[in-house]
Amino acid sequence: MSLTLAEARDRAATVEVASYAIDLDLTGWERGRYACTTTVRFTATTPSTFLELTAATDVTVDGAHPLTWTYDGRRIHLEGLPVGEPVEVVVHAEVPYVSDGDGMHLMTDPEDGETYVSAYLSLDVAQRVLPCFDQPDLKATFDLAVTADPRWTVLANGRVREHDEAAGRWRFATTPRICPSLFVVCAGPWHSVTWEHAGLPFGWHARASLAAELDRDAQELQRTTEACFDHYATLFDQPYAFDSYDQLFGPGHNWGAMETPGCVTYRDELLPRGRITEDQRARRATVIAHEMAHMWFGNLVTMRWWEDTWLNESFADYMGYRVAEDGAGFAETLVVHESSRKPSAYTADERRSTHPVAPAPEDVPDVDSAFANFDAISYSKGNSCLRQLVTWLGDEDFLAGVNAHLTRHAFGNATLDDLVSALDAVSPRDVRGWAEVWLRRPGFDTLTVRRDPCGTPVLERDGVRPHRFTVTAYAEDGTVAGERLVDLDDSPVPLPEWSGLAVVPNSRGESFVRLRLDEHSSALVHRRLADVGDDLLRTVLWAHCFDEVRTGALPVAAYADLVAAHLPREPHAALVAAVLDRTLGPVRTRVATADAVPALADAVAAACAAGLSVGPGAEDEQVAIALVRGLVSTTRDPSLLERWLAAGRTDTGPVGGVDLDPSLRWSALARLAALGAVDGDRLEAERVADGSFAGDLGAACALAARPTAEAKASAWGQMTEPEVSNRLFESLAHGLWDAERPDLCAPYVDAYLDAAPDIARRRGQGFSLVLGRNAFPALTLTDAQRSRLAEVLAGDVPTVLARQWNDALDDLG
Repeated sequence: MSLTLAEARDRAATVEVASYAIDLDLTGWERGRYACTTTVRFTATTPSTFLELTAATDVTVDGAHPLTWTYDGRRIHLEGLPVGEPVEVVVHAEVPYVSDGDGMHLMTDPEDGETYVSAYLSLDVAQRVLPCFDQPDLKATFDLAVTADPRWTVLANGRVREHDEAAGRWRFATTPRICPSLFVVCAGPWHSVTWEHAGLPFGWHARASLAAELDRDAQELQRTTEACFDHYATLFDQPYAFDSYDQLFGPGHNWGAMETPGCVTYRDELLPRGRITEDQRARRATVIAHEMAHMWFGNLVTMRWWEDTWLNESFADYMGYRVAEDGAGFAETLVVHESSRKPSAYTADERRSTHPVAPAPEDVPDVDSAFANFDAISYSKGNSCLRQLVTWLGDEDFLAGVNAHLTRHAFGNATLDDLVSALDAVSPRDVRGWAEVWLRRPGFDTLTVRRDPCGTPVLERDGVRPHRFTVTAYAEDGTVAGERLVDLDDSPVPLPEWSGLAVVPNSRGESFVRLRLDEHSSALVHRRLADVGDDLLRTVLWAHCFDEVRTGALPVAAYADLVAAHLPREPHAALVAAVLDRTLGPVRTRVATADAVPALADAVAAACAAGLSVGPGAEDEQVAIALVRGLVSTTRDPSLLERWLAAGRTDTGPVGGVDLDPSLRWSALARLAALGAVDGDRLEAERVADGSFAGDLGAACALAARPTAEAKASAWGQMTEPEVSNRLFESLAHGLWDAERPDLCAPYVDAYLDAAPDIARRRGQGFSLVLGRNAFPALTLTDAQRSRLAEVLAGDVPTVLARQWNDALDDLG
């Protein structure tokens, strides 16, 4: 049972935490456990309270005052505390390492045999690393000492204060007041690039086996970090509050990244082997800017309870895209948001699990419920709502209110009401009324274009929210005929100057709203999509088509025709990638019927081939790379893949073709495996030749993809091993499911539904997310399988997994 809102409020009212002093011994990691001694100083107004500490052994508790204690495997219950007096409690424990990314994650790199340990925390995961009061409104200072292999580098929240190289002993500076979920320590033989900027030490770090990749990107990573840091200094009055800024690419991370102050951690897939594309670089920059925004939204000012997750994530998501472009110079980051992330928010907002961007506290009754709300609504919809707020309010008033809020609550905790009060004080507009309809209510409005008897386009709103957005008119050839900003509320808005023209509201995506176009406008979009020259305008139109096929307004066959007609001519690599991800993901596995899946895949393959031969992909390497990925995933021609693998590059696309980097090579091998054109011995030889952790995962996926009962049984057997790592589990699942062979996979749909609840209970929140979202059967479920899923959900399914499964059931219709 996770911490409840009632327990958190009661404890916050009776406990004030002063400090933690933590001493970790990370030597002897082969034991599977590490020694942790934590001194907690606090004052309580009642004689009893509890600390959290999960799955520890050899627990002892001492204190300067006599007290009694018990430990139940999750909580240390303290009795006999002196009321109203400062107390010091010392907890000694042996704490387990984990392989699932929730806690002190242990990984040995197969490439060089080096071992790494990293504390990946979030929500209430701190208790898997150290004993603590694990809730966001009980902040304290942290002092850390670590003993580790003398060859290792140790990174943490603060600067290194002392380092005895011979003994492997490290002491770090005391942090400002932060909540336990922001604690971090990462230890191993990291490859590092360090420098100073703005009077602070900065660094980027990665596994030793990724040294070449870190060196490849070091200049760009430094430039991006400094540019974002300097840009935030122009936006916010409060200075950066911590004493260092390290960033680390770590193995096994469940999140894209975690904003732990002093040492931000990222999943090391963001440092790809071999080659990094322009699309990957831009997406990574938005993550860097996102995590840096958390230094103010989340770290300097922290939510009181998890109903205000949006105060962290919506703001960081919005600022991440904004600052990556305005500060670091990555153009058109909104193309990625509008095409890759915002569509998922619309889907989420129509599920039974939808919730307001800012729900009421009682609607988030415990931490497991809060974990489920780290979703597309709290991130992408919240980002979109803030973009609409800035459009509606004006940037000057928005930043004035935000700065007042950050200054007033620095190093403390705050709520939605606190932010709204700050914004309301600086703006003549009704910010409270805006927040009530935009943030406190789920769902979204629909903007409709209709024609009056004279052919004049008229905009109407079905909903309750005020909107300010761009409207664009298009000529018959798809060129822009006019554009202007419009405010829309209860009263329809006629556009007589654009009579007879196609009209698209919210054409630059300023609002979070569904579009329903009139027949003339819709026909032109479907006919002229690729002719629209502006990337952002075209992105919004593609996203509109995604929504149409998902909701049934556009049949799958018609959508496939649209992809076949316009994808070969799409010139923006990020948009090509988004169309492929959407089509081969949700459209293929959630929307298309089983008998329509092969034709959809064939349409994608043909479109990618056409784009590489006659479209932008024939000249633009970045577009070509995206198209090659799509073709590799869908072709039925083994000889094509074998020819490319033998040459190490394609023979289509730009002059000289596209090199098969390690990721593309494993994708090609996985496709050959799925086609039944490669055996296990060949895949094992490829794995040995690769020799990397990523190669191990690629081989696992390809072996699981083979279309035999034996291959599927072997993959499922590995997935159900008790301590399988999160990364291996995900790779095996990706290979196991085959949307074009649902009958072969059918036995494992039932096995998955039977086994998953127990796996989730044993492995916790982060693994439950991988289990329920990333490993859910990526194929069209039969009516019987859907009924079986509903039947299992009617029983005892852990909260996080149940949320993912219910969402999948809704998506299946």
